[in-house]
Amino acid sequence: MQNIEAYQKSFLSYLEGFTVNKEPKNLYEPINYILKLGGKRLRPVLTLMTSEVFDGSATEAMNAALSVEVFHNFSLIHDDIMDDAPLRRGKETVHEKWDLNTGILSGDAMLILAYQLFENYEPQIFRALAKLFSKTALEVCEGQQYDIDFETRDDVSIAEYLKMIEYKTAVLVGAAMKMGAIVAKASEEDQNLIYDFGRFLGVAFQLQDDYLDAFGNPETFGKQVGGDILENKKTYLYLKTLELGDDAEKSNLLEAMSSASIANEAKVEKVKALFNTSGAAEATQLAVKDYTQKAFSVLEKLNISDDKKQILQLFGEQLMNRRV
Repeated sequence: MQNIEAYQKSFLSYLEGFTVNKEPKNLYEPINYILKLGGKRLRPVLTLMTSEVFDGSATEAMNAALSVEVFHNFSLIHDDIMDDAPLRRGKETVHEKWDLNTGILSGDAMLILAYQLFENYEPQIFRALAKLFSKTALEVCEGQQYDIDFETRDDVSIAEYLKMIEYKTAVLVGAAMKMGAIVAKASEEDQNLIYDFGRFLGVAFQLQDDYLDAFGNPETFGKQVGGDILENKKTYLYLKTLELGDDAEKSNLLEAMSSASIANEAKVEKVKALFNTSGAAEATQLAVKDYTQKAFSVLEKLNISDDKKQILQLFGEQLMNRRV
């Protein structure tokens, strides 16, 4: 087992060999741009780490890890187009740097490239990876559609929101870990358990992302702080404010979110204050801890050594306490 930095370093080295200049350059340059834009590399690191957790090889898991990262970045290109987002990781989004058509086509190519990477595995592993990938990719699309639907609905429940972030974000974290287990030829029981571990961590990760979108440091967070508020997104913070706030707080929130006359900066500050006074900000942090604990409870059932369980737990704790 290596530390996270070592996994990141070996993955980035492998990624360097993947992001080579190819023709037509207007198709591949945007792909290389988004893949080199940085980010936490959370998902590929989890694939490599999980392979070694089950006594497999991180080297053998590298193509599966790269597939997960390529797919994740494909989804980001298309998400940014749908959200009309100007920044990704503090830099111009692909559709802003190039144009809309380039973003769509380069994203499409990335989805195909992600599948192609499974061809490096023996048939049995290939089938298992491709089956999991297809299921996960479709769920991510379903999660994105739920997210879009919520924009025009005023009756979104917290349960529906949690389902949306599970599909849009958490299933890919679970799949990243299960892919590592598949490559390592772990038992089916352990494959499913590590998937659940990753899925619970993924929900915690997204809830923390919601929190950081409002309360994070713009220099370290890498995205526009308050972006969800400006887009009127019904995040966990927003829904919890409606659940926990008094009548005045609920009314003020709905008014601030629907007002076209309030300046952006004033809107963000007003809504953030309501998140705090209603108790929604604290409730969101508690939910992050709750889902992290759910992930840790799965660890007890895994057929791995206590040392390896401890490594996975430490990773979960680092995610829970992250500020970027």
